[in-house]
Amino acid sequence: MRMRVLPGLAAAVCLLFLAGCGSAVPKPDPTGTVKGFPYTVHNCGVTTTYRHPPTRAVTLNQHTTEIMLALGLRKSMVGTAYLDDAVLPQYRDAYDSVKVLAKRYPSQEALLSAEPDFVYGGFTSAFDESQGRGRAALAKDGINTHLSIENCPAGPVTETTDDQEILTIGRIFAVEDRAKALVASMHTALDRVRSQLAHAKPVKAFVYDSGERTAFTAGGAGIGNEILELAGGSNAFADLDKRFGDVSFEQVAQRAPDVIVIYDYGEQSVAAKKAFLLSNPALRDVPAIRHRHFAVLPLSSTVLGVRLPSAVESLARQLHPGDFR
Repeated sequence: MRMRVLPGLAAAVCLLFLAGCGSAVPKPDPTGTVKGFPYTVHNCGVTTTYRHPPTRAVTLNQHTTEIMLALGLRKSMVGTAYLDDAVLPQYRDAYDSVKVLAKRYPSQEALLSAEPDFVYGGFTSAFDESQGRGRAALAKDGINTHLSIENCPAGPVTETTDDQEILTIGRIFAVEDRAKALVASMHTALDRVRSQLAHAKPVKAFVYDSGERTAFTAGGAGIGNEILELAGGSNAFADLDKRFGDVSFEQVAQRAPDVIVIYDYGEQSVAAKKAFLLSNPALRDVPAIRHRHFAVLPLSSTVLGVRLPSAVESLARQLHPGDFR
């Protein structure tokens, strides 16, 4: 399944992107300073003081890449890597103008060859110390780093966390106005979905990411839980106090979800995941299985980034088709 982008959101983001393409990030004045800098960020245990906006950024993971492109920052990018899905259509041309360093994560040599001054990772695996991409090691090479705050939240990951991530990147690159406008357009799109679901009864849902002996599912502390709730769903494992966790299929059966939300990614297809769930004897009496009620979201839409509104709308349409015209 591919996401249908909200028309209002697409238009707003495209306008932001076009505006960003023609305008560079603010340059230092004759004294070597930029208004609003130095700027200090405390990020996932790493404190970084930016003396000026980065000019040679590398993005690792799809959602970080799309945030940068949505903010019109392709001219500040010298490399990118690791897509889980096709880049959103409105960013395709900009993405194609950025060098792809690797299909997945680049080697230390490939990363350093781009001579970045900033590396933006979406998952902790982006900064794998064993592969020479640790944040401390990069700092020794004079490279600043930022990890999506979904990986180190102070509390549950929510719509507000998504706002914070986008606004922080906007601040680091001195494009705060673009970031604020993007966040505002996303809120407008989410409000439109809320209004459509004003009288909808929440549907109990179980998220199936993967797993055969146990099920790897979305807990109550992650953005997956937030997407479900915003889309008019009720997470069957909202009481799992983590972003993701393993549960038994017997536990799934006990909670009797009315719909199963499948995360689409990797080598195992959605069809294969459905076939496995339908053939699992532990689930045969689950309402979602008896009625073959499934919903699907691509993994790229279930993490912090610019896809939150379109993910919510897509899931809401699958959970409550009668509320959308």
